Amino acid sequence: MYYIGIDLGTSAVKLLLMDGEGKILNVVSREYPLIFPQPGWSEQDPDAWIRESFSGIEELTAGFDRAQVAGIGAGGQMHGLVVLDEDDRVIRPAILWNDGRTFEEVEYLNGVIGKETLSGCTANIAFAGFTAPKLLWMKKHEPENFRKIRKIMLPKDYVNYRLSGVHCTDFSDASGMLLLDVEHRCWSKKMLEICGVREEQMPKLFESYQPVGTLLPEVADRLGLPRSVVIAAGAGDNAAAAVGTGTVGEGACNISVGTSGTVFISSDRFGVDPNNALHAFAHADGHYHLMGCMLSAASCNKWWMEEILKTADFGAEQEPITREKLGRNHVFFLPYLMGERSPINDTNARGTFTGITMDNSRADLTQAVLEGVAFAIRDSLEVAKSLGIDIRRSRICGGGAKSPLWRTMFANILGIEIESIAAEEGPGYGGAMLAMVACGEYPDVRTIAEKFVRVTAVEKPDPELTALYEDRYRRYREIYPALKSVFPALIG
Repeated sequence: MYYIGIDLGTSAVKLLLMDGEGKILNVVSREYPLIFPQPGWSEQDPDAWIRESFSGIEELTAGFDRAQVAGIGAGGQMHGLVVLDEDDRVIRPAILWNDGRTFEEVEYLNGVIGKETLSGCTANIAFAGFTAPKLLWMKKHEPENFRKIRKIMLPKDYVNYRLSGVHCTDFSDASGMLLLDVEHRCWSKKMLEICGVREEQMPKLFESYQPVGTLLPEVADRLGLPRSVVIAAGAGDNAAAAVGTGTVGEGACNISVGTSGTVFISSDRFGVDPNNALHAFAHADGHYHLMGCMLSAASCNKWWMEEILKTADFGAEQEPITREKLGRNHVFFLPYLMGERSPINDTNARGTFTGITMDNSRADLTQAVLEGVAFAIRDSLEVAKSLGIDIRRSRICGGGAKSPLWRTMFANILGIEIESIAAEEGPGYGGAMLAMVACGEYPDVRTIAEKFVRVTAVEKPDPELTALYEDRYRRYREIYPALKSVFPALIG
C-alpha cells in the first residue's frame, strides 16, 4: 500500500509518496505566493494551498497504482488563522505564523489578562504569531468579518477539511493557538470567552494519529484515488517533523532549520517552563513536548544569498569559510528579521550586523549569518538546560540541515552531537507515518518511528572549537540587551 505525506509550508507544499516499508517513492513540490499587505504583515490565500496540494497529489501519484493509496497525513505551518463563513467559504486571507501585526493584542493578553492566567489556561503565554491574538485583532479591526465566522481553523486543517469534509484539528497544532488547555487536551473555555468565540466555532479535536474520515467522493474522483483513503488528523509542522525524525519518547531532541528554526524536546509527561520562554505543547505521539521557536532561520540565509548577494549558489558562498575560520569571526548577526519568539518574545527586535570593520570579507558576513542562527537556537537550548534537561545529542532536519558547514557549526556552538537521518523530508515523512498509524498498520507512533528512522551520520563537537564558540556566544548574548531599547524607535 501507498501513503501520502503533505508538508504544508510557508512558501510551498511538499508532497511525498511512501510505501509500507517507509521507502520514499516520489516527491513533488508546488510553490504559492506570500502576501505582505503592510510591513510586518504576512498572509496567504488558503485556496492556493488547495490548488497546489490537489494538483501536486495528481502529479505525485502519476505512474503509480492509485488504487493502492491507503492514507494521507499532513504536517503544516502552525498558528495561521483561517476563518470560514456559514457556507464554509474563506472569509479573508489567512494570517500566518510570522505575521507581526498583533503586538497590541499580545500586550493586552500578557499584561492585562496576565501571563499567569494564560499559562494556567493553556500552559503558554501570548506570542504575536499565535492564533488567539489574531482573533482579537480581527475582532477590533475587521468586526464585520469577525461576525461572519462560523469555523476557526489552522492551515493544514483547512486542507484536511477540503479532503474529508470534516472540521478537524489535532492537539499538537491546536496547542499553538493559545486556545487549547494543553494539559487536559480540550478547548479552554476561559480563553474562548476572552477572544469572543464559542466552542462550536472550533474544529473537533483528534490525536495526530487518529483518522478523521475518508476522502470526499468528489475529491477522490478528481484525484483518481479510492474513496476509502483514510485522512489522518496530522500534526503541526514541528511535531510532524519530530515524528519523521524519530524524536519521540522522553528526552529526545530535534532541531529544525527551515524557514523558522526550532528546538523540539519530547517528553512523556506534561511540563511547563516557569518563565514560558519555551512553548509547552502536545506532541503528535500522544504525549507532550517543549519547544523553542525562532522566526527566521534558514530564511535568514536565503534572504542574505538571494536578496543581498544576488546568488542562488549557496554552496559556493560557504566554500571560503574553512574550518580554521570557525569560532574566530568578529562579525555577529542577530537573526531577528521578522521579530523574534523564543526566548525573547519581542516583535520589535530586528536583524543586525555588529562588529564589521574594513578588513571584513563577504565570507565573514555569510559566516556571521549562519552562526547567528545557531546562536539563537542555543538561546532556547540554554532555557531547557536551566530546567534541568540534559541534552547531549539532537537530530537535525530542514533545508539548513543539508549544509555540512552549518551542521558543524551547530555541533560546536551547541556543544552536542548532531545526528543526520536517512529521510530528510521532515513533516511530510512524519505525516505519512501518522497516516500509516491511522490506517492501523502500526499500533502507535513510537513503534513506527523506531522501525523507519535511521541515523546516517553524526557530527561530534570538537573541544577546541567548542571552547572558541563559547567565547563567541557570550559576546553574542550581549548584543540584543544593548539594542533592545533602540529597536522600537527604529520602527516608529
